[in-house]
Amino acid sequence: MDRLKSFWKSLGPGLITGAADDDPSGIATYSIAGARFGLATLWTVIVTLPFMIVIQRMCGRIGMISGRGLAGNMKRHYPKWILGFVTIILFLANVINIGADISAMAASVQLLIPIPALLLCAIISGTIILLLIFLSYRQIAHYLKWIAIVLFAYIIAALLVTQPWREILVRAVIPPWRWDKAYIGVVVAIFGTTISPYLFFWQASEEVEEERVRQNLAPGTMMPDIKPNKLPKHRIRNEVGAMYKDVYYGMIFSNIITFFVIILASTTLNAHGFYNVGTVGEIAQLLKPLAGPYANLLFLIGILAAGTLAIPVLAGSAAYALAETFGWHDGFENHFGRAKQFYIVIVVATVLGLAIPALGFDPVNILYYTAVIFGVISPVLIALVIHMANNPKIMGQYTSRLSSNILAYILLIVMTASVIALFFI
Repeated sequence: MDRLKSFWKSLGPGLITGAADDDPSGIATYSIAGARFGLATLWTVIVTLPFMIVIQRMCGRIGMISGRGLAGNMKRHYPKWILGFVTIILFLANVINIGADISAMAASVQLLIPIPALLLCAIISGTIILLLIFLSYRQIAHYLKWIAIVLFAYIIAALLVTQPWREILVRAVIPPWRWDKAYIGVVVAIFGTTISPYLFFWQASEEVEEERVRQNLAPGTMMPDIKPNKLPKHRIRNEVGAMYKDVYYGMIFSNIITFFVIILASTTLNAHGFYNVGTVGEIAQLLKPLAGPYANLLFLIGILAAGTLAIPVLAGSAAYALAETFGWHDGFENHFGRAKQFYIVIVVATVLGLAIPALGFDPVNILYYTAVIFGVISPVLIALVIHMANNPKIMGQYTSRLSSNILAYILLIVMTASVIALFFI
């Protein structure tokens, strides 16, 4: 029991990042992949895992070693236009994703409680904003960790259906020879929603938050300038090692959920000819007769948990990026009066996201196309992360190892090639 408590206590930003990776955008994308192509995209779960681990480790190390998030390091060491471009793209993509996530959550609640969708969207947005403003970083991290456990609902839902395990194991390791535009689009979307740029910013910034907590800095205190080469090696070894384990567990957890969402959609929707799903409500309603009422309910609960996890991460990553860009106080350990601009960005991003359901856009399609957008812009950010992780001005003697760099460059090549294929095939 003591070991379990110690293990749970050791989990932090890595677990939250991994769980937030399975946001409603991800769940919708994986459901679409399973509905359209059955088990043909299951191999992406295995292939993306080492890439997710290496890129999130790099982001975590950048935050931990430098004491700044990605935007803060871009501001110090790179041309201003790069920071401006990245920040604007991140903010806009996150706003769209927030709106789609809120819409998906509202659609899920509406199937259980007959309340107008827009009212539900406003209630969900308002509740999340208030919690982010009034709770401290430690409280937010604590609750998000427990919410992550709810995502096991997708595993239970998939296990309620008879599964062709032999075929599943084969498809998990052997990709099919199918490379038409529709299939490539789905693969790009899976890579985009699984290796999402906003998670890069969140991971780095949360490691900075963790460092503030470790140093017992008072709320509102800016992180002091850190000279990487003067950091004690034993401290770096211990803290980086703990962060790596956290990232491993978080990314493995994320992809286990992805695995079961794809097989659930494949053995229910695809197996019965429902290849084109239009809304989250439609997915849930189709699951009810195909997989039983419990699977339907578990799917809806999973959407609510996923959105509750993802929206703070989406809004928070945008706020961290803008705060570091303009030199504002940031972090959930700061109260509203001390970090007004940081919290205002969170409020504005969430409120702007409400335009998605207010204008009547289809949440599943918006979620899917958001994943494609992330897939398209990911190569640029991956290249920046690799360069930062190997920049001695940022990392000192703690630049990335050769093995990490090789994996990261393979990821960059794969993401770039898939985007090129999407536009030219």
